[in-house]
Amino acid sequence: MGGELENSSGGDPSRMRISDADRHKVAELLRTAAGEGRLDLDELDERLELAFDAKTYADLVPITADLHPVAPVSSSLQPRNVTGLPAATSGHASSMAIMGDCKRRGAWHVPENHAAFALMGSVLIDLRQASLSSHVTTINASAIMGDVKVVVPAHFNVVVDGTPIMGDYGHGKDKVAADIGPDSPTIRVRGMALMGSVTVTRLPPPGTPRKIIGTY
Repeated sequence: MGGELENSSGGDPSRMRISDADRHKVAELLRTAAGEGRLDLDELDERLELAFDAKTYADLVPITADLHPVAPVSSSLQPRNVTGLPAATSGHASSMAIMGDCKRRGAWHVPENHAAFALMGSVLIDLRQASLSSHVTTINASAIMGDVKVVVPAHFNVVVDGTPIMGDYGHGKDKVAADIGPDSPTIRVRGMALMGSVTVTRLPPPGTPRKIIGTY
């Protein structure tokens, strides 16, 4: 009987049992969302009850899946460029992948706030040739059974503040040493990873031999 219980998830990690610590992490995320106005008090109470009643990681997905923030973009504002690179003509306020992939790379305009969300998919945010509108850029990046990869050049300062729940949220293995100065732009990455990953990695400029930078 013990073997039957051990294999009851059928190899699917989403069917694994969660701990009290996981429930409390989700509860904190829900309270933060309510504080930001993305949930009203009735919704908060309902989702908190669902979170504390949850048995598996799959039970947490519908409670949190719609809480990734989407940053607004204003077409009436002229993009500001603080990177010194040629200004991009198009920008994106969000990047989303649901059972697929989304790649932002090359010359593109990044607003002060950008939202990235992957649900059983993959999102790539490559900032090495991007033009930034603010000296401090916030990327709200969350992944549920998927991954979000943020790529930055050596001179960008990076602050990562995310919550992993049976996943990974943090700095990846840099392929180039950090070269941060007083004028370096700052990228703040925040959000959560539920059975997924959100990573930030420094890479050399595009065109560097692939054997050095890997495949992206």
